[in-house]
Amino acid sequence: MPAQKGRDLLLKLDPDNTNTFQTVAGLRASRINFNADTVDVTHRESAGRWRELLAGAGARSAALSGSGIFKDAAADEATRKLFFDGTIARWQAIIPDFGTIEGPFQITSLEYAGDHDGAATYELSLASAGELSFSPA
Repeated sequence: MPAQKGRDLLLKLDPDNTNTFQTVAGLRASRINFNADTVDVTHRESAGRWRELLAGAGARSAALSGSGIFKDAAADEATRKLFFDGTIARWQAIIPDFGTIEGPFQITSLEYAGDHDGAATYELSLASAGELSFSPA
């Protein structure tokens, strides 16, 4: 796979559960992290005393984070409302040449910043809150 531009990763939101996703912001930096907990089933007779894990038994989760500038006032307002209401909404992360991750996420962190001679910026972190789907590119 050839190198990809980081700016091509998109973060989209379905603010009112109508299955209509809107780009939230101009991401200047973004990251997605997948996790899978393990369940240790090692016992006294485990071969060579090596740890044994129970396949498929641990909880899976994902975390998304990004920073940049909001696309418009509506995107800023929708994101801010989700945070202050503690609402879980459907989000999409579109990763070029890889695929799309979609599902429910809750905003766990929302930070605003700005320099006196620059644009207001934000940082956003999301935690998965249910089953996610993956569609390959």
